[in-house]
Amino acid sequence: MTPQEVVSFAKENGALMVDFKFMDFVGTWQHISVPITEFSEDTFEEGQGFDGSSIRGWQPIHASDMILLPDPDTAKMDPFVAVPTLSLICNVFDPITKEDYTRDPRNIARKAEAYLKSTGIGEIAFFGPEAEFFIFDEVRYDSSSNQSFYMVDSVEGAWNSGREEFPNLGYKPRHKEGYFPLSPTDSQNDLRNEMVMELQKVGIRVECQHHEVATGGQAEIDMRFSSLVDMADQLQWFKYVIKNVAYRNSKTVTFMPKPLYGDNGSGMHCHQSIWKNGQNLFAGDKYGGLSQMALWYIGGIIKHAKALCAITNPTTNSYKRLVPGFEAPVNMAYSSRNRSASIRIPMLSTNPKAKRIEYRTPDPSCNGYLAFAAMLMAGLDGIENKIDPGQPLDKDIYGLSPEELKDIPSAPGTLEDALNALRDDHEFLLKGDVFTPDVIEKWIEYKMEAEVNPVRMRPVPLEFALYYDI
Repeated sequence: MTPQEVVSFAKENGALMVDFKFMDFVGTWQHISVPITEFSEDTFEEGQGFDGSSIRGWQPIHASDMILLPDPDTAKMDPFVAVPTLSLICNVFDPITKEDYTRDPRNIARKAEAYLKSTGIGEIAFFGPEAEFFIFDEVRYDSSSNQSFYMVDSVEGAWNSGREEFPNLGYKPRHKEGYFPLSPTDSQNDLRNEMVMELQKVGIRVECQHHEVATGGQAEIDMRFSSLVDMADQLQWFKYVIKNVAYRNSKTVTFMPKPLYGDNGSGMHCHQSIWKNGQNLFAGDKYGGLSQMALWYIGGIIKHAKALCAITNPTTNSYKRLVPGFEAPVNMAYSSRNRSASIRIPMLSTNPKAKRIEYRTPDPSCNGYLAFAAMLMAGLDGIENKIDPGQPLDKDIYGLSPEELKDIPSAPGTLEDALNALRDDHEFLLKGDVFTPDVIEKWIEYKMEAEVNPVRMRPVPLEFALYYDI
C-alpha cells in the first residue's frame, strides 16, 4: 500500500487508534499507540518519536531520541484490541545521523536482502520457519537470593495421570508420544484451529497444524514460506496471535526451547532457498536434487554454524535442547530425508520449485530478523567462496560411535561457547554493512551480562538434591 492507501484503509475499517510495532534488539515486539487523529500521510515521513534508552541494548540516556518510521506495506487491523486499531510495523531511524539505526533488527534484515541483490547471485531469499511451542494451563516461577523454582502444568501432561481431577478421564500423551494423536488424547485441536483462523485474518497463509512430540501440549502450526523480511514480520505476528488466542482461552504459550525435562524441546527448522528471474537456484542435478550453488550454501552454514548459534539459538535454555545424543540435531552434516542431520534436504516433492534446504538447529527463541539475515549471510559466504560441505551423511547420526562422530563438527555446548565463536567468526556478517561491528559487540556484551552470567551464578534446585548432604 501507499501511505494514502493506508489512510483510506484505516478509515474504511473504522480505526480509532494506530499501533506502531517494532522489534527490540533482543527479539521482543514493542509498541506505541496514538489516536487516529494524530495519524496522516505525513507520519510515514516524519515518524513517531520514542525513548531509545529504555529499549534493551539500544541508546544511552544522553542520546535517547529515536524515530519510528512505519512501513505502509505492513498495514493490518489488529484482531486483539477492543478499540478498532490499525497496526503498522516500523523501522527505526536515528534523527541525528539521518540513517536507519544499525541495531534495529528489521533494518539488518532489510540490508541482508539488499546485499543478496547486490551480489548478483539472486534476487530473493525465501525462508519458511517451523516454530514449535508449548501450550500450558499454568506457569509459575521465581528466583531470589535464597530460593528458586519453576512450575508448568497442563491437563495433557503425562505427570497428571494420577491427579484427582473430579474425574480424571485419562487420555494424556505419554512422554515422546504426542505426535499426531486424535482427540480426546489431543485436547487442543480446537484451540489450534482458532489460532489458524486468527493467523489467516492477518494475512498469514497456514499450511497445517498438529500436536507435536512432547507431552503437556507441544504444538506446531506451519506457515507458507515468504521472502526474508516479510517472513520475519510474519513470525512476529505468528507469536503475537498464538499467545493472545491462548490467553483469551485461559492458556499460556511459550516459545522457550526446553521448558520440560525428559521430553522433546521446541525447535524452529528453517527452510531456505534463493531465486532469480523466477527460477529456484537451489534445484539441480547434484546430491538430493540440489544445485552446486545450494551445496556451497550448505558449506557456508556448516562452516559458520558455531557462530550462527549465538544468533539462531540465543538463550541459555537453547542449549538444554542442543544436547548430543538426544532429539535435537547438533551434528553439522547434511543429508536427504534424514532428520538426525542438522541440514536436511526435504524429498517430499519432485517439483524443482520445492527444492530447498532445511536447517534444523535453530529454535524459536531467536529474533527472526537477525536469525534469517545471519543464515543468509553464512550461505552467501559459502557460495561466494565455493565452500565444500563435504560428503553427505546418510546414516542415523544418533547411532554413530564416538569414533565415527569425531570428524563431524557440532553445535556449541553453551551460549557462552556460541558467543565466543561469534566473537572469533563474524566477518561474513559484516559484508555489505548488513551487521555492523557495534551490533556484534553489543550482542555479545548484552548476552553475557544479562543472561550468561546471571544463570551461571545461580544455584538450581537439582544441585540441592545432588549436593546438599555432602
